[in-house]
Amino acid sequence: MAQTYEFYSERADEAAALAAQATLENVRDRELRSEKTWRGLAEQARKTAIQREKADRERAEKRANEAEATAPVAEAL
Repeated sequence: MAQTYEFYSERADEAAALAAQATLENVRDRELRSEKTWRGLAEQARKTAIQREKADRERAEKRANEAEATAPVAEAL
């Protein structure tokens, strides 16, 4: 199951909130590390989604170009 930017961002926000509420320094540090990790995963998911959309557009354009190129051949038959 692919996780989304929104999922990771929500986890990061939760970790930030827990860090803000923490009274123990080690707990605060743990939650801040967790937040940093979740934010990194969110950014990676965002970049992956952008790359996937770009690749999908390029594939669709390629298929359209191929269809246009073969259309005259099909009409000639």
